[in-house]
Amino acid sequence: MTVARTTRLALGWLALSALQLGFWALLAPQSFFDNFPGFGRTWTAVDGPFNEHFVRDFGALNLALAVLLIAAAVRLSRDLVSVAAIASLVWGVPHVIYHLANTDGLETSDVVFSVGGLMFSVFLAVMLLISAKKLDQPAT
Repeated sequence: MTVARTTRLALGWLALSALQLGFWALLAPQSFFDNFPGFGRTWTAVDGPFNEHFVRDFGALNLALAVLLIAAAVRLSRDLVSVAAIASLVWGVPHVIYHLANTDGLETSDVVFSVGGLMFSVFLAVMLLISAKKLDQPAT
């Protein structure tokens, strides 16, 4: 698989995740709060009372990040992919740290899946930073 294809797949995965979270939280904040991640699990509601402002802001943040990730996937330039990766890390690393430190109210399987998913996103962002260095270079 080429660097370009792998980079686009990683950007697409992150963008789809951000779009799903963003639209759900922005358009149905109470549902997101009560039901995220779905499938009978509840991760958000265990962390304090509902705050519509914060949930909608979370949704809007994810949609803004998705726009950047999609633009990077379309353009596939070194600079834009790097910026998208760094933005994902600025968002993702503190998010992982928070969830590693705040596991009260969650079953062990929920901690594993939530933190694992967040760490996978951070891993993809790091891989994007590495792959961005190989973009826009002449073939050898």
